[in-house]
Amino acid sequence: MDRMSILAIEIFFLGLLALASLSIAWVSGLVLFKLYRGQR
Repeated sequence: MDRMSILAIEIFFLGLLALASLSIAWVSGLVLFKLYRGQR
């Protein structure tokens, strides 16, 4: 393993983590929005 492949793996996993957290935040925001609209 040279330095570039390790860097590529790090960037890949960071992107994956960011994508996962973004999708989780989006889904929870959507659920909260629907709950809020359902109450009124």
